[in-house]
Amino acid sequence: MSATGTPHASPGDEHLLLQGVTDYAIYMLDASGTILSWNTGGQRIKGYTDAEVIGQHFSRFYPQEDIERGEPQRALGIAARDGRYETEGWRVRKDGSRFRAHIVIDAIWQDGELVGFAKITRDITARHLAAEQKRQAEQALAQAQKIAAVGQLTLGIAHDFNNLLAVITASLDQLDVAEGRRREVLVDAARQAAGRGARLVRQMLAFSRGQALEPKLHDVNALIDGASEVYRRAAGPITQCVFELAEADTRVMVDAEQLEAALVNLVANARDAMETPGTIRIATRIARPRAGLHLEAVPGRNHLHVSVADDGPGMREDVRLRAMEPFFTTKDVGRGSGLGLSQVFGFASQSGGFASIESAPGEGTCVTMAIPLPENTNDA
Repeated sequence: MSATGTPHASPGDEHLLLQGVTDYAIYMLDASGTILSWNTGGQRIKGYTDAEVIGQHFSRFYPQEDIERGEPQRALGIAARDGRYETEGWRVRKDGSRFRAHIVIDAIWQDGELVGFAKITRDITARHLAAEQKRQAEQALAQAQKIAAVGQLTLGIAHDFNNLLAVITASLDQLDVAEGRRREVLVDAARQAAGRGARLVRQMLAFSRGQALEPKLHDVNALIDGASEVYRRAAGPITQCVFELAEADTRVMVDAEQLEAALVNLVANARDAMETPGTIRIATRIARPRAGLHLEAVPGRNHLHVSVADDGPGMREDVRLRAMEPFFTTKDVGRGSGLGLSQVFGFASQSGGFASIESAPGEGTCVTMAIPLPENTNDA
């Protein structure tokens, strides 16, 4: 017993403890990787008795392809250098079957000399297979959703172009017998339908990132300020449009015309969503996106966030998640093609950034385009 009255654990007690652990293979290696001890958990997980493995090199548990890549030596090297090595990987049982293992190797030093390693292995095959099945199910669901989205896209394109062609065809059919003012009306109707078709194509190209942009270094605050009357007119007579522009260097590589088109789209969407007179806010700010939340963001780079927010009714979560899908719209028939937000998404993506929507019922909606700052202004 120690001076404090606490009994010391004997080597026999420690051996009994290790042999009582059956969920983990716990064993010792010398400095070269030769197995010095073996516990009941090792026999249960890997199938070997202590007589079969003590004195053998621990690499026998590795798949042949890992042995050829030098994985056992690499693991010991990292453990010796860093004090610990932790990983997951496939290992081989005595009967040749494989299992997924979580492995920890701790280096053991004595008087400044590496004397060996303590190795703990846990069988996580069930957890790994469950995660893999979940991943495959998610991939299958994503594929099904893609197919559904393509079907919706095809239906929307066919419907919109059919309407436009019907107007053009009807106008052309009547031109032969039309005269004077009637003829001018028919020509104008065909011309307007053709123009709407051209705009539809441009929006589709923007969504699919096939629009030919002409990015140049522009001060976005200056662009917004210069087109402020355009946005106020787009907001309509009963909706106030205000600007909250950052006092910072807001120069980014962007196509000025497409940025203006995206902002007009967002202001018009906000105006249409407002059920009562309210306020639309166009704002800019510089921030570094959260990497885990915005996977499309350029890592380690500040972004210029250009947002359009309203204090309208907001969106339900299911609507928010679908809002940027092509041809998805909550507007009445004839009040929009459903490509406005898709164009915003495509423009932001093609500009090297991303777009996002924040909304909740009763809390309004904020759509943000985030575009990376040039590298030389990243820390500005």
